[in-house]
Amino acid sequence: MRLLRPRVRALASLLSAALLVLVVPPLLGTESDGDGGTSIPGLRFMVPNEPGGGYDITARTAAASAEDAGLTDGIEVFNLPGAGGTVGLSRLVAERGNGRMAMSMGLGVVGAVHTNHTDVTLADTTPVARLTQEPDIVVVPADSPYHDFADLLADWREQPGSLPLGGGSSPGGPDHLAAMLIAEAAGVTPRSANYIAYDGGGELLAAILGGEVAFGVSGVGEYLDQIEAGELRVLAVTGESRAAGIDAPTLTEAGLDVSFMNWRGVVAPPGLTEAERSRLIRLFSELHDSAQWREALKRNGWADAFLTGEDFGRFLQDQDRRVDETLRELGL
Repeated sequence: MRLLRPRVRALASLLSAALLVLVVPPLLGTESDGDGGTSIPGLRFMVPNEPGGGYDITARTAAASAEDAGLTDGIEVFNLPGAGGTVGLSRLVAERGNGRMAMSMGLGVVGAVHTNHTDVTLADTTPVARLTQEPDIVVVPADSPYHDFADLLADWREQPGSLPLGGGSSPGGPDHLAAMLIAEAAGVTPRSANYIAYDGGGELLAAILGGEVAFGVSGVGEYLDQIEAGELRVLAVTGESRAAGIDAPTLTEAGLDVSFMNWRGVVAPPGLTEAERSRLIRLFSELHDSAQWREALKRNGWADAFLTGEDFGRFLQDQDRRVDETLRELGL
């Protein structure tokens, strides 16, 4: 039986500081040939949350895949966490005209701009590419008393405030939005849900395993290793179909009329020349076409959602509007 019907389905469809320098040597490839070639010497890839989260995994996987495919000699990946990704966003916008910097981002940054009321927005950046999409999962530690989603849902409905749930995004981000859509579909008032925000999947994982929350909501690709090792148990998947290799029902199968997908992409500073923008787009286009990236998509359970340049820019505008509408609809 479906519990909340068209309204939640419509809402769900709307969404389909210390510097930690980590990883690899700086890029040493040859200079561009002047016609928008791939190589961008000295390219730095910012991750606007803690190590271990979805943006971090995406950035490091992209950098490693590009090097393995012979597109670069290395990309410096560094973390600048804070405020749901908006600390990193502010830094990126301040790098105006810097064609050797890019930032890993996604729906979480879109939401954080709204809930943190920042002075800068994604409209101030240069859109490069949308890379992936994936469903979220509802997950508990292996020693949790909850072995199926129905049992968790029954207790959550009865006493929503007594079951803290964690997400790897700030209010307005994908994990928060997915959790709130699930709550509304289940008859739990979103404002009564005890949602605890963590800065990325790495922090959330520690909270789940440490018993700080009763359950977590996060991207499926962030916890594949822990799921395979038996440290985490997946109770439900937010996508329209089941996730490959995970024995858990969709929310629709579990009786809730909700379907939700997260996405991730890349933006660059404002004020780039057309040649600089084209080189970044070409780099990620050639990465997208590589066998190394196709293998990475499969390994991480990511769906290909490639979109570049102005098309990605229009998508960002649409997501910004729809996140705002959804937060208002949910009373958040």
